Amino acid sequence: MSHDSDYFYDKAKKQGYRSRASYKLLQIHEKFHIFKKNQEVVDLGASPGGWTQVASEKVGNNGLVIAIDKAYIPPLNLKNVDILQMDIMNETISEYLKERYGLIDVLLSDCAPNVSGKWSLDHSIQIMLAERAIKIAEDILKDEGWIVVKVFQGEQFANFVSYAKKVFTTVKLFKPQASRKRSAEIYLIANNKS
Repeated sequence: MSHDSDYFYDKAKKQGYRSRASYKLLQIHEKFHIFKKNQEVVDLGASPGGWTQVASEKVGNNGLVIAIDKAYIPPLNLKNVDILQMDIMNETISEYLKERYGLIDVLLSDCAPNVSGKWSLDHSIQIMLAERAIKIAEDILKDEGWIVVKVFQGEQFANFVSYAKKVFTTVKLFKPQASRKRSAEIYLIANNKS
């Protein structure tokens, strides 16, 4: 483990965040100001809940964070968080979310595959998850809403960014300081604000 990963891991433990990934989202918010009080946020691939904790703080008691993962998310005991154990590949997920919650303000996706060790396979699955997040965002995001999606850089990366640019008017790429230096991950941050 390199020094930078130790730092954020230790910091997460001290501050009560479930994962070092919390700092990635905090750094994204610091740069792009994606959250406001009273918003509704969907957090895809939310387990173990580090991003959900950050979003919950940012939207406040009158906001709502809907944490979704097919893996079990241990209860967070936060009044403004709903936890749903669902697979984001389920075709009915957008309809379900719209019927239950209406349109949302922010869609987060820190989804990643269970790493197989075969880079091209992991990259393909990760791109598929990122594309799925955009599809869900098209269905449930308000016109002015934000999306934050983890992407692995690789041979399908440029095509994915082109696809995002067809859906959103503003598309930015950002690698938070809390990401490991050697990691291929980068975050795509997008919205339809002109």
